[in-house]
Amino acid sequence: MGRAGVLQEIRKMRLEAVLERHERDGLSQIEAASSLGVSERTFRRWRDRLRDEGAEGLRDRRIGDPSGRRAAEDEILRMLGLWRERYADFTVKHFHEQLVKRHEYKLGYTVTKLHLHRSGLVKPAPRRSAHRKKRPRRPMAGMLVHQDASRHAWLEGQPPLDLVVTLDDATSEISSAFLVEEEGTASSFRGLAEVVATKGLFCALYTDRGSHDFHTPAAGGKVSRTQLTQVGRALGQLGIEHIAAYSPQARGRSERVFRTLQDRLPKEFRLAGIADVAAADRWLAEVYLPEHNARFAVAAEQDGSGFVADAAQAWREILCVQEERVVGNDNTVKWKQLSLQIPPSPLRPHFVRAKVRVHEYPDGCLAVFLGPHRLADYDAAGRPSNAHALAA
Repeated sequence: MGRAGVLQEIRKMRLEAVLERHERDGLSQIEAASSLGVSERTFRRWRDRLRDEGAEGLRDRRIGDPSGRRAAEDEILRMLGLWRERYADFTVKHFHEQLVKRHEYKLGYTVTKLHLHRSGLVKPAPRRSAHRKKRPRRPMAGMLVHQDASRHAWLEGQPPLDLVVTLDDATSEISSAFLVEEEGTASSFRGLAEVVATKGLFCALYTDRGSHDFHTPAAGGKVSRTQLTQVGRALGQLGIEHIAAYSPQARGRSERVFRTLQDRLPKEFRLAGIADVAAADRWLAEVYLPEHNARFAVAAEQDGSGFVADAAQAWREILCVQEERVVGNDNTVKWKQLSLQIPPSPLRPHFVRAKVRVHEYPDGCLAVFLGPHRLADYDAAGRPSNAHALAA
């Protein structure tokens, strides 16, 4: 006998005992109903059914009838077929999101997961053991920003690339994400520039101890606070504190985000038919990040913002590589493998032996400065581009 049958037998026995007291001892209908935990009307209905139909009258008449809320069998079969054909490497949550987004699927996540488990296509996740307490988030957006990169085969059929991500600690909102062959100073500046351009300057940046972020005199030791990298110099000029992480666990916020991205992004790129870096970067900014933030970002503990607008947009000339050079006898500046010709200027007849400053921007373009004066601009190949000749 099944559970439903056992419960019906118990109800029959209890009702018979109460009916006997009702008829023999004068127990009122109200008292009898109360002892059974039902309404007076239900008690009368059960009493009459038992007298007229016997034990069969107490059978729950819903048993055997399909539920009105039962999922349509053909929709379940369609869902299982889609899993086998296209989505077998997805998580159940990600699979359900794609069903709703791409296949006009109406059933809920729980029903979907239940039938995937029943069919044996997905094994239930093991219970997680207790984990150490997570570091509390900063209470307000803009107080702490994380920047990190993850090397992975993001594009199907392509070699591994670095995905550089910049996100807010208070909300986990990703403000910048793009692919590069290898992370470095230029990618750090690019990510920071994209955040500052859209949101403003922030209070502190949290990174690992990569050589482009910090100088570390002794391997595995403390970072130098006096010998700064280009990134450290730029953050100091902007008034942003630079915090070094000393273990992967210390970067838990970004590590968890990368686990999600490594699981989802390659599949999303595949579904969108994206196979090159330029298209991937555009799609990340225009399509994926808004959807990701709507799904995974959380509200900050406090209202307000730690971001501050840079009205003068000084960040444009700070978030770049800056190095001093001495102008050669031919009025050129040597930069890596390039020779940058300084054009005529009203400041002076020539700049031979003058100490100038070269700026290399994240996109590879260059500029030469004499103090506050911008002498010339160059493209990434060192060709003059929109050269300036400013009055003193």
